[in-house]
Amino acid sequence: MGRAIAHVDMDAFYAAVEQRDRPELRGRPVIVGADPRGRGVVSAASYEARRFGVRSAMPIGRAARLCPQAVFLPVTMAKYRRVSAQIMTILGSFSPVVEQVSVDEAFVDLTGTEGLWGSAVEAVRSMKLRIREETGLTASAGLASNKFVAKVASDLRKPDGFVVVEEGREAEFLAPLAVDRLWGVGRVTAGALSTLGVTTIGQLQALPPRLLVRRFGKLGAHLHELAFGRDDRPVELDVPAKSIGAETTFDRDRRDPERLRRTLRSHAERVAVELREAGLAGARVTLKLRFADFRTLLRSHTSDPTQDGLEIYRRALALLERERPAEAVRLIGLSVSRLGPRGEGQLALLDPAALRRERLAGFVDAIRSRFGARAVMPATLLGPRPEGE
Repeated sequence: MGRAIAHVDMDAFYAAVEQRDRPELRGRPVIVGADPRGRGVVSAASYEARRFGVRSAMPIGRAARLCPQAVFLPVTMAKYRRVSAQIMTILGSFSPVVEQVSVDEAFVDLTGTEGLWGSAVEAVRSMKLRIREETGLTASAGLASNKFVAKVASDLRKPDGFVVVEEGREAEFLAPLAVDRLWGVGRVTAGALSTLGVTTIGQLQALPPRLLVRRFGKLGAHLHELAFGRDDRPVELDVPAKSIGAETTFDRDRRDPERLRRTLRSHAERVAVELREAGLAGARVTLKLRFADFRTLLRSHTSDPTQDGLEIYRRALALLERERPAEAVRLIGLSVSRLGPRGEGQLALLDPAALRRERLAGFVDAIRSRFGARAVMPATLLGPRPEGE
């Protein structure tokens, strides 16, 4: 291969971690996500649950109807991140160029590592073996000459699969697959392609590029390239997160302003902890509201970078107070973007209390890590857990 790019994807990651840590759950359907009595979504489903039709991002109520015998567990993000860090360390021992895409998947550029690990195929097999031995979890992998084909390959033989696509055979490999395997082809685009008689990638390969461009514009040219497995993007080291956020879908539509404020406060604390763990601060705070008719409203405020939970909450609350929604709210969330390395920036100069709070937050994080997330919390969050926490 000119390039050797591996895509490593953990199998049903959240659910697999829970089954590993709780042996009594092994072999049973496990669904990680929202409370099944509420209206959130599935974050992960074990393969035992998937046999009943349960999938990630499915409404949790539907998952409960499809698989009522499942064990429903909340998302424990701190635990999953610890396991993720262990996995990324293993991948990093095989190549200095690892692009973490999410908590449970990454690209690894194995080009030129033959002298260390043998062929790229041997290296990927060794990766999978080490992940299993050191974490007790399985990973599926794809190996190809580029990122797109490697990603498609890793998804074909889950769980614990490994698919190799030889350089020069990308188009042949892709041809029989459904057209929605292509990045950028969702339900609407797939429907439009279907009107042209295209349901597989091979059928798309047969269409003249000018027809695709005329019908879909720049997307058409992009789809033509992907259909033949062409993707020259490099594996990028340390791609920064674009945003960090949290949101809650309420068990029933909410009008109570105090409930909305309390939920926002909880989200601000969660996001602040994630920012501090990543050594980041963010300048833009975005409020998200979704109403009973599924209309979604986004409002943002940009100021000095911060990782302080109280400051994030104050900015989100100002956006909420400005809107004063009269309608019942189905979902509320906030996110922080325009991220950069944490620094003692202008905010600390203007508000010395903010700097003291950020320093104090480091001690609080250490206490929570040892004694649990609710060991220390803002007084406004005392009492029953806010929904989504």
